[in-house]
Amino acid sequence: QVQLVESGGGLVQAGGSLRLSCAVSGRSFSSYGMGWFRQAPEKEREFVAAISWSAYNTHYADSVRGRFTISRDNAKNTVYLQMNSLKPEDTAVYYCAVSSRLYSVHVHEYDYWGQGTQVTVSS
Repeated sequence: QVQLVESGGGLVQAGGSLRLSCAVSGRSFSSYGMGWFRQAPEKEREFVAAISWSAYNTHYADSVRGRFTISRDNAKNTVYLQMNSLKPEDTAVYYCAVSSRLYSVHVHEYDYWGQGTQVTVSS
């Protein structure tokens, strides 16, 4: 059974930073693409960032490019999302996910999901 546990969410003022972590257990972590998604109230889950198993490839949503950085530590089975210059519109529940593909921006191409961590950015 694959388990993903996110942490690091919280309340921050606009312009501030947070670092999310996602610990993966239950299968070999280094062979899979990883992604971060977010979902605001009454909105669909949307892609935020993705990283390939080797970390050679990364991809970001236009709305976060230049502010967020995805990274991974395969030795620790953990993926990170460093979020800087946060805006109120970044407020959402953030989810990490595992994909058997190199990496993907599509929700349906991810096989396992964490329970989510709340990020709230005040203005």
